[in-house]
Amino acid sequence: AIESGKHVVTANKALIAEYGNEIFAAANKKGVTVAFEAAVAGGIPIIKAIREGLAGNRIEWLAGIINGTGNFILTEMREKGRDFGDVLEEAQQLGYAEADPTFDVEGIDASHKLAILASLAFGVPLQLEKVYTEGITKISTDDVNYAEELGYRIKHLGVARKTSQGVELRVHPTMIPEKRLIANVNGVMNAVLVKGDAVGPTLYYGPGAGAEPTASSVVADIIDVARMLDTEPRHRVPLMGFQADALKNTPILDIGEIETAYYLRMSALDKPGVLSSVAQVLSNAGISIEAIIQKEPLEGQVHVPLIILTSRSIEHQLVSAIAEIEALDSIYGEIIRIRVESLG
Repeated sequence: AIESGKHVVTANKALIAEYGNEIFAAANKKGVTVAFEAAVAGGIPIIKAIREGLAGNRIEWLAGIINGTGNFILTEMREKGRDFGDVLEEAQQLGYAEADPTFDVEGIDASHKLAILASLAFGVPLQLEKVYTEGITKISTDDVNYAEELGYRIKHLGVARKTSQGVELRVHPTMIPEKRLIANVNGVMNAVLVKGDAVGPTLYYGPGAGAEPTASSVVADIIDVARMLDTEPRHRVPLMGFQADALKNTPILDIGEIETAYYLRMSALDKPGVLSSVAQVLSNAGISIEAIIQKEPLEGQVHVPLIILTSRSIEHQLVSAIAEIEALDSIYGEIIRIRVESLG
């Protein structure tokens, strides 16, 4: 279509995330437009908001619930105490999840969308392969309940942040304070929180999928194409918000270099000194403890859950500390880790 001089409207996020650099270069060469509003967050006009509405800002970070299936599953687990597998089966019956739900529950769908949003926000080339991606399959109702007890909710977020070292691109379960508006986005709805240097935080909420919401964005793109048919290519809004020669090869940070707080859940022997041993390992790594939940053992129970909320720390330091804690004789099995973001 591009080679024939045709304008293109697409809702295919995988196409844009994987081949967008090549496609946009071809479109610029031919002087045609490729519009893709429906590729991210369905009916929410988030592409236009970042590319045009926030053009007077330097985007500092964004965080989005950009997969409705994952959000539906986590909402049902929190509100009704249901298990992951049970809710996933219902999501498939309702048509929210595919027969093979891997793209949704493993975060692949969200990583496609985050790659696009980050390119728009920061003026970097599309780099899907550098998005750290983690799904929600390890989240249990215990984690959901402990998060509530600590004043947080678990959401599957795509997070992109520009720092002095580079750009963070990550998709993973995240604990966020329950008072945040985005923490109260439930069911299959989507929301994207964008922080600009001038405007501050702005939230965009709505249906992230479905025939009519997607059609809303597709038709809006068609209208935009019709409106600019007589406009010279150099006077149009750039496809990714930045002129092609203004894109920067800003480094993408490895997940081990990011800094955030953490929720840790471990199974510990019910005996004196265990907590102090764990605390000592964290202290040696320069990690402070912000909150602790330690449950009383049930009758005959040898291991009890120990939940710790840490201060902000560099991921690779925490990973090393976790390995050391898991090696303690008093700790049983794998430690569950969830990143924590304040989004303030």
